[in-house]
Amino acid sequence: MAGPIVNTIAIMVGSFIGLVFHRIPERLKVTVMQGMGIFVAVLGISMALQAPNDTLYVILSLVVGGVVGSLMDLEGKLETFGSWLETKLGRSGGKLSQAFVFASLVYGVGSMAILGSIQSGVSGKNTILYLKSALDGFSSVIFTSTMGIGIGLSAFPILLYEGGLAAIAHYFGADLRNAVIISDVTAVGGILIVGIGLNVLEIVKIRVGNLLPSMLVVALLRYAGLHYSSLLLFLHL
Repeated sequence: MAGPIVNTIAIMVGSFIGLVFHRIPERLKVTVMQGMGIFVAVLGISMALQAPNDTLYVILSLVVGGVVGSLMDLEGKLETFGSWLETKLGRSGGKLSQAFVFASLVYGVGSMAILGSIQSGVSGKNTILYLKSALDGFSSVIFTSTMGIGIGLSAFPILLYEGGLAAIAHYFGADLRNAVIISDVTAVGGILIVGIGLNVLEIVKIRVGNLLPSMLVVALLRYAGLHYSSLLLFLHL
């Protein structure tokens, strides 16, 4: 569990530094945010291309996950939670919830978070998560200086996410290490990050929160598909 804890601390420390050095001219903030939005969108595209042969699984997971998320109104719940935090912290304008969702996805979705957590749970090594911690720490300084304290608050769901994955991997490591499942989850996550990038650029408002279940759906579908194929092959033999 050392890796997830270090990652959480890195985000919090980086966010604290970003809050201290937050006095950046507005026009510079806009330019930095536009650059970050473009970077996030390109990062998401590169991740989405990691499963070129599993398009059907990706599309199906987005449809099913989107329906489930919409019925649960996950986006609305995240916005309500963000508004509650804004009230408690004396903030306003809806930026906190946007920053919170943005950072939670950027830091939590991706091969480094998944592989690092699995490595931590299976082998006890934290090489990947330590590297991720360094990257997240530096980026949280920039993100927080432009988007606010919501970036730092994302450290807590990241701890639960990576810690939970590490705990699960400790007991079910062999299945979670499957490269096909990881690439499909990364691809779906990449699509969600593209949506986040478009939201940051204010090109269109995408309710990314409602699509979050897609990541779990694609993992379950791919896991079932792999084992169903193995069963058919066994029966055929």
